[in-house]
Amino acid sequence: MLSPFEWMISKRYLWPGKGEAFIALVAGISVGVVMLSVAMLVIVMSVMNGFRGELLDKIVGLNGHAIVQAYGGQLDDWENVLADVRETDGVVNASPLIEQPLLVSYNGRTVAILVRGQTDEDIAELGDQVVAGEIEALAPDAGVIAIGSRLAQNIGARVGDTITIINPQGRSTPFGTSIRQVPYEIGAIFEVGVYDYDEKFIIMPIPDAQTLLLMDESIGMIEVTVENADRVGEILAPVREKLAGRAVIADWKTINAALFEALQVERAAMGFALSFMVLVAAFNILSSLVMLVRAKTRDIAIMRTMGATRRSLLKIFVTTGTTIGAIGTIAGLLLGAVVLLFREQIVQAIAFVTGQELWDPEVRFLSTMPARADPVEIAAITALALVLSFLATLYPALKAANTDPVQVLRYE
Repeated sequence: MLSPFEWMISKRYLWPGKGEAFIALVAGISVGVVMLSVAMLVIVMSVMNGFRGELLDKIVGLNGHAIVQAYGGQLDDWENVLADVRETDGVVNASPLIEQPLLVSYNGRTVAILVRGQTDEDIAELGDQVVAGEIEALAPDAGVIAIGSRLAQNIGARVGDTITIINPQGRSTPFGTSIRQVPYEIGAIFEVGVYDYDEKFIIMPIPDAQTLLLMDESIGMIEVTVENADRVGEILAPVREKLAGRAVIADWKTINAALFEALQVERAAMGFALSFMVLVAAFNILSSLVMLVRAKTRDIAIMRTMGATRRSLLKIFVTTGTTIGAIGTIAGLLLGAVVLLFREQIVQAIAFVTGQELWDPEVRFLSTMPARADPVEIAAITALALVLSFLATLYPALKAANTDPVQVLRYE
């Protein structure tokens, strides 16, 4: 605890006098560097967390945490497998799924797509992502489908238009295999937010997909959602043993291993590199305190002769430096929060000024810049800034505490 005397002197040293403008400038720069360092760490780590979290949420929203797929691509006894999966501890939901790469044609344009056959319940969950039309229009044998927004833009289709899905593996005839072409009406256009999905996916009920792909009553895979995404392998281990030799289980970590490992490495590298900015800020605090001690050497000597102890002087300068670090840290947290809150407007403004698109969905996978602030990381960043600020005060504070008043005042 500080005594009234120590706190009074600390407050005076936080605001140097009129003749000490340079010291005030250096102290202000120290606060600014701490603020920018903390803000940069908060912004970058939050964006990295948001990118990983949003990508995982959107991928899981369509593919679940894992898929069970038979060797050969078709599950004939899928009802029994589905029942076994649903009875597994830790499994929240499991549903049949068909997914097959095909072609779509409209107005003379033909592009590659991924046809997904889903249950009525899974299709209904896409309601929040629908940007045009009605997801309720998709009903078995109705000939109505939903397509991604980017795909709709690429082929120039709108709700109500009829497109043709082409299945090269049609029925066998005496003259060879005929290409199967089936027209479908667009009942809804959805936007998941993942560029590749919005560009490729066409959703339809499972019976329609079975008819299109000539699969009879079989399905392609089973989509599984578990209660803890990070423990998906452990939860599905019993199912993997039961299905050994019949089907393979691939979880989200395996399917997107390269992407999420790259994100994790980039996140760790960015955090480590940006931490050095806080260290640089601490050195700025150290330099400003060293200058303050040198400028206040005579005042320190006078206080010593008046009875101030070395401990008091130590506490005064430690308090001064730590307060500078604390002010910079709080300002950095506020600045980081403001930047994250208006990140989309900032990105658009920079893109307008520079003429360059900073957030290309084709490269970034997501349509908008995400951000998720982790309270634990924010606390760690705050603690790092405060601890380094405190350590930076020790040398100049010890230097001030060890000032010899006799040597300083000898020639005064």
